[in-house]
Amino acid sequence: MSATPELSIIIVNWRSAAFLRKCLASIFANTKNLAFETMVVDNASFDGADAVCREYPLVQYIQSNDNLGFAKANNLGFRHSKGEFVLLLNPDTEVIGDALKTLVECMKSRPEVGIVGAKLFNSDMTIQTSCIQAFPTVLNQFLDTEFLRNRFPRSSFWGTWPLFSGQTEPSQIEVVSGACLLIRRDVFEQVGLFTENFFMYAEDVDLCYKVHRAGHKILYEGRAEVVHHGGQSSSKEPQSNFATVMTRESLHAFMAMHRGKTYAALFQFAIGVAACFRLLLLFGVYVVTLGQYQRQAVRVAVQKWKGVLRWSLGLETWVKRPA
Repeated sequence: MSATPELSIIIVNWRSAAFLRKCLASIFANTKNLAFETMVVDNASFDGADAVCREYPLVQYIQSNDNLGFAKANNLGFRHSKGEFVLLLNPDTEVIGDALKTLVECMKSRPEVGIVGAKLFNSDMTIQTSCIQAFPTVLNQFLDTEFLRNRFPRSSFWGTWPLFSGQTEPSQIEVVSGACLLIRRDVFEQVGLFTENFFMYAEDVDLCYKVHRAGHKILYEGRAEVVHHGGQSSSKEPQSNFATVMTRESLHAFMAMHRGKTYAALFQFAIGVAACFRLLLLFGVYVVTLGQYQRQAVRVAVQKWKGVLRWSLGLETWVKRPA
């Protein structure tokens, strides 16, 4: 650990203490040749301070008495950091090998690059295709279906083509997942850090958009590998369809902010139409499906798309939209 670290690692924790300890263990086991510091910002879950401070005394633990959300908590951690490069890392991740060093070296060798992202794996070691994506538009969100993604995985329409290209060199992309995102300190400051209007789910899209608009490149470095167990905090949220609805709400806020309220309203309408189509299709599938397991899966999907439709109609009143 250096007094002037090259890399600052910021982890925002919310009710993920068990994953956080595994994440820290993977960091300290795989960063022997990297001068780094680690900040953990706890978003009022109060579930890991004693264990983390005891097992990892070099970690700077920042306890928030309020749940600040992803954006504000990362900004808070950043203000306590010193590194030239800043890694935003989810607590439910595990670093594989020299992943962090690979990310840093990729950025150091390319001064025109503002953000670098890693290859993320699910818990079963399948590729997590959400680790990179295109900037959201009404069209690509309306057509965002598993069938079309599987049918045309190399299409630039989704922004995930580097995952299937087989090339080993870093690829220029548009959006990197906030689960593991490396950014230059001066670039982060230049774009005003995270936009704090977002509570969760579109902050990484917004940050990448601001960095892109400021003239910096965004790269995907597939040789840096990280396991992302995914959704461990939001899955504990008691509100039904929380992640499903909040994702759409955050994308709506992104579009309103960068493309205007009319465009955002069109997005909301298009998603409502898509939800109606999905529900009609699911009804047909349910009628012809005989197996109990398959019918249960259809019921779960119906609940999801009912939540999306209700959101598009403004009926999910628990969503607090900023004026």
